[in-house]
This record gives sequence, structure tokens and C-alpha cells, in this order.
Amino acid sequence: MCPDCEDFARTVLLLGQLALYAEMGGADLDFVDVVSPSLAVSLPEPPPGMFPDDSDPAEDS
Repeated sequence: MCPDCEDFARTVLLLGQLALYAEMGGADLDFVDVVSPSLAVSLPEPPPGMFPDDSDPAEDS
């Protein structure tokens, strides 16, 4: 896996895990509020070829 692909995949995974954690009973929502924006900002651009048709779903919105 290319380094950019690996960084993108790892950051998306962490965001997903944080979202799941936020839904758990007893989750530290202050932690979620602090960490989630930092992770979102650190999300790198999707590497070329990440999407099958090479389109960016963000552009379709």
C-alpha cells in the first residue's frame, strides 16, 4: 500500500473508531470533542485512484 493510501486509511479508521466510542455508554465526550476535529483536519487528501471511477464524492455534494 502506498504511504499516502496508508495514512488516509489509518485516519479514516481512527475517525470511525472514535465515532463508535462516542456512542458507547460512559464515553468521555469531552475527549471526543477535542480529538475529532483534530483527526478530521489531519485527514489527508484521498490518494489518486482511491475511488473506482477517480471521482471525488465530496465534489458531488
